[in-house]
Parts: sequence; C-alpha cells; structure tokens
Amino acid sequence: MKDRAHDDAMAELFREDPDFATQYLNDILEEGEQADLLIALRQIAKAFGGIPAIAEKARLNPTQIYRTLSPEGNPELRSLTVILRAMNMRLAVQSLQQRK
Repeated sequence: MKDRAHDDAMAELFREDPDFATQYLNDILEEGEQADLLIALRQIAKAFGGIPAIAEKARLNPTQIYRTLSPEGNPELRSLTVILRAMNMRLAVQSLQQRK
C-alpha cells in the first residue's frame, strides 16, 4: 500500500464530502488557531483543483493566494471571502446564545 501525504488525504476527504470541509472550517473557526485555518484552506484549495484553479475563479494572482494561505499569511477579510467563494463557501456570523 502506498503512503499518501496528509494534505493529499485531507484534500480527498474534502473533495468527496464538501459538507465535511464546511464543518471542519467551522470547527477551526470556533476552537482553532489561525495557523490551523490556513492549513485547512490550503488542503481544501487542493481539493478544488489547487491554488491556480482557485486563483482563476477568484480572479486573484496565484502568488497572492499562496502568500495569503502560507504559514506566515494573515489574510484580510476581503481575500478570505473571495477565496472561500471560489470554493463555493462563505463566512457567516451566528449568535452564541441559544434561541428560545
């Protein structure tokens, strides 16, 4: 059996189950660190055809996306929104209080 890189395995999971990708990102946003979010976004980008495909859909320079999602990246809300939209996702705000 051939070993696969972790990122490749995660990309395959996200490709097969986009709802899992969405939940994974939501879990990271709730409990994780920015570094975790950037790793997940890189893995999800790979699932959606890679950075060049995402850049084309987002109408951004691939180098800009590589930099934005790099371990040293600090994405602006505008960039994050466009990148997520290219992956058929979006950010949302939810109340932390239970509705009665």
